[in-house]
Amino acid sequence: MKDLKFEQKRSLTRLEAADLLTALAAALKHGGNAELELGPGTLTLRIPDELRSEVEVEVGDGEIEIEIELKWPTAQNRPAPSQPAAGSDAR
Repeated sequence: MKDLKFEQKRSLTRLEAADLLTALAAALKHGGNAELELGPGTLTLRIPDELRSEVEVEVGDGEIEIEIELKWPTAQNRPAPSQPAAGSDAR
């Protein structure tokens, strides 16, 4: 089960599509908590330094479809606590 799913389908002008991608690119560039204006609301996401990506282009039935998928874990990765080296005296 998904924790959250947001999906929006609408027609855009080329300029509106560019503005949406520009806002997403700025959020990715700055990282941390990013706010994206989507329709009547704002979506806030934590964007880490490392992402996984998938780009897919399909041509058929008189249309071109481009999908750009970015994935990252929902939990922040915290480094494990340091363990003293074997044989060392941790006082």
